[in-house]
Amino acid sequence: MWTTQEKLPLGEHIARYVEWLTQHGADVFDAISSSLSEIISLFTSALLWFNPLALIGLLALLAFYIQRKVSLTLFVALSFLLILNLGYWQETMETLAQVTFATLVCVIVGVPLGIVAAHRPWFYAALRPVLDLMQTVPTFVYLIPTLTLFGLGVVPGLISTVVFAIAAPIRLTYLGVRDVPQELMDAGKAFGCSRRQLLARIELPHAMPSIAAGITQCIMLSLSMVVIAALVGADGLGKPVVNALNTADIAMGFEAGLAIVLLAIILDRICKQRETVRRGDA
Repeated sequence: MWTTQEKLPLGEHIARYVEWLTQHGADVFDAISSSLSEIISLFTSALLWFNPLALIGLLALLAFYIQRKVSLTLFVALSFLLILNLGYWQETMETLAQVTFATLVCVIVGVPLGIVAAHRPWFYAALRPVLDLMQTVPTFVYLIPTLTLFGLGVVPGLISTVVFAIAAPIRLTYLGVRDVPQELMDAGKAFGCSRRQLLARIELPHAMPSIAAGITQCIMLSLSMVVIAALVGADGLGKPVVNALNTADIAMGFEAGLAIVLLAIILDRICKQRETVRRGDA
């Protein structure tokens, strides 16, 4: 058929472009890789500097301070004690450092983009196909160019994680700001609020539940990249999972998988917005 006689050289063009970047931007990519590796190393070293029992106590107190739930505090403490007992403390801290850094980058970049998209419909119309592409492209595909550009290690996995997870805070920030009732905006304008005051006093507080949901979803997406990032040399809980897969070690796979699940539940429960009880409902 005429539709298959001449194949469009899309893949060849992309490969040539990545090869060109590798040849002409090697110094830049090496500098980025070294910088990101150093940052992650500092994050991990800071977590491992604490005595494990002391850090578990601090994390449990942080959970209680944020959510004010004794049950969650006990769950956090017991979960980390179980991870410590299983021998995956260092891998868990490495994973926590990577997820924390990736989430910070996604929030710092994604929330402002979501705010701009809510105020500029044309910008969101141009951004939406890019977000759809970022969320639907298989994660393994991200690793091919990042591995070529940045080499083995934590950096290609980290960059792939950011690209994969950043769409969630952008979309949910956009939805939260866009859905602010027009009556609130009109009331703010009637009181003489500037655009910046409207954003700080009306739009962001009203959109905060949606933004918090975007951050939580970003954390879960980042954790889902743990095993995949281990395939390109990233440290963390993905390494024992990959080793267990290669050696068919059921015990190691179950224990490392349980540590990932516990860490995901802890981060999800701590970061979700705390429910408040109104006086009229009490």
